[in-house]
Amino acid sequence: MPDRLSALDASFLYLEDEVTPMHVGGVAVFRRPRSGFSYEHLATIVEQRLPLVPRYRQKVVEVPGHLARPVWVDDPGFDLNYHVRRSALPRPGSDQQLFDLVGRLLARPLDQSRPLWEAYLVEGLAGGHVALITKTHLALVDGVRTIDFGQVILEAGPQTPDQPAEEPWIPRRLPGPTRLVIDAVAETVQRPREVVENVRAAVGDALATTQKVVGVVSTVVSAIGLAARPAPGGPLDAPVSKARLYAVSRARLDDLRSVRARHGGTVNDVVLAVVTGGLRAWLLSRGQQLTSSTAVRALVPLAVRDEEADGTVPGMLGNKVTAQLVDLPVGEPNPFVRLQHVGHALRAHNDSVRSVAASALLRVGGFAPPTLHSLGARAAASFSRRIFNLVVTNVPGPQIPLYAGNARMTEMFPVMPLTRNQPLAIGVTSYDGGVYFGLTGDRTAMSDVDALARMLEESVEELLTTVRA
Repeated sequence: MPDRLSALDASFLYLEDEVTPMHVGGVAVFRRPRSGFSYEHLATIVEQRLPLVPRYRQKVVEVPGHLARPVWVDDPGFDLNYHVRRSALPRPGSDQQLFDLVGRLLARPLDQSRPLWEAYLVEGLAGGHVALITKTHLALVDGVRTIDFGQVILEAGPQTPDQPAEEPWIPRRLPGPTRLVIDAVAETVQRPREVVENVRAAVGDALATTQKVVGVVSTVVSAIGLAARPAPGGPLDAPVSKARLYAVSRARLDDLRSVRARHGGTVNDVVLAVVTGGLRAWLLSRGQQLTSSTAVRALVPLAVRDEEADGTVPGMLGNKVTAQLVDLPVGEPNPFVRLQHVGHALRAHNDSVRSVAASALLRVGGFAPPTLHSLGARAAASFSRRIFNLVVTNVPGPQIPLYAGNARMTEMFPVMPLTRNQPLAIGVTSYDGGVYFGLTGDRTAMSDVDALARMLEESVEELLTTVRA
C-alpha cells in the first residue's frame, strides 16, 4: 500500500498558492578546491546520497474524488538533471547578485507533479567560490521518515566523489486509479469522517485543513495569554506579493557568547535580542512612532526532547518542535534591558518543556540545521497568522568545517518561507564560528530588507558595547 501523506503534510500542499509557496531552503557557499568542483561533482554526490532519502525520488499523487489524502509514489520519470541545476553569475559575482538570484528562485513554487525539491549550483562567485541553493517543500521533510537533503550531503572531511553504485534505481510500479480508490475505501471504513475532511481540504477549505492539522510536529504554544490576543499591527502586517527579496547578516559566535557570559541567559536569548534591536532601528527608519510598550510578536520554534522517538533517523533527537510566542520589546531603547526582557520570556517557556540544549543539537548526526529549520517552518505554517508578526528560527550548527565532496563550506544561510500577510521571516544558523542570518522579505512590503540586514549587524555592535563598558 502506498505511503499516505499525513494531515499536516497534505495541508501544506492544499494551502500553497502562487503567492505563498510552501518551501524552505538554504544557501551554502563553498570554497572551490584547486582540483575543482563542477556540476558533475555535485550531481555525483547527490546521486550517491539519494538512497539515504528515498522520498526525494517520490512524487505526490492525488486519490480520485479526494476520498483520502494523497500518497507518495516512486516517480518513474525521475530526472536528476531536472532537480540538480546549474546557474552562473557574471564574473566576479558579488554577494548582492547571489542573493538577488536567491530571491527570484525562492518566489517560484515547486512543480507538484515531480519530487518536491530543487538544488542549484551557482558558479562565477568572486574569490573562486561556488554556492548551492536548495528548495525543499514543507510536505517533504518531517524529520523522521525524511530529513532535509542538506543533512546528508555534507561530511566532516573532504571526500572524493565516487561513481554511483552500478545497480540502477528501479521505481516501484505506480498504483492505478482503481487501486488508489480501493485503498482509500478500506481506510475510510475505519475513519468515515475523513472523507468529508479530505474533500473540504482539497477544494480549498483552508480552515478545515488547519483545524485538523495534527501529526509529526508538536506545535504547542506555551504563552497562551499571548495567543489569545491578536498580534500588533504595523508594517509587518501587510499582504505579500509573488516576488521575494533575500538579504543576509553575519556575526561572530564568540561575540554573542561574550554577551551571554556578561549578562547570563543563552545564545538564543542574545540572537533574539539582536533581532529586536535590528527591528527597532528599522521601524524608526520607517517613521514609526515607538513607545516603551511597543512590541513585535515573533513565533520562535524550538527543538524539544521527544521521549518517544523511535530512532528512525540515526542521531536525531526526535522531530518535536514547540513554538514559543515572544513579544520582542522594540520600544525599549536600552539593549541590555531588551536582552533581559527576551531572556525572561524564553525562560518561562524552557521551564515548561524539555528543551534541547545547543550542545545536544551539535551531537546530532549529519548537518541537522536544514532539517530543524524545515520543522520550524512547518510548525509556524500550521498556526493562525493573526497571532504573530514574523517567524524567527535559530538552529545551532556544528563548529567544525564541513565539506561537499572536497569543497569546504564557508557559510550557510537559512531561507524561510513567507505566509500570507507576513512579509518577513528570519532564519539563523551558527556554523564554524560564524552566525548567519537569512532574511526573506516580500519585494513590495519589505523593499528595504537589505537595510534591516545591516541594522541586525549594528544591533550586534550595540550589544557588544554593554560588554565593553
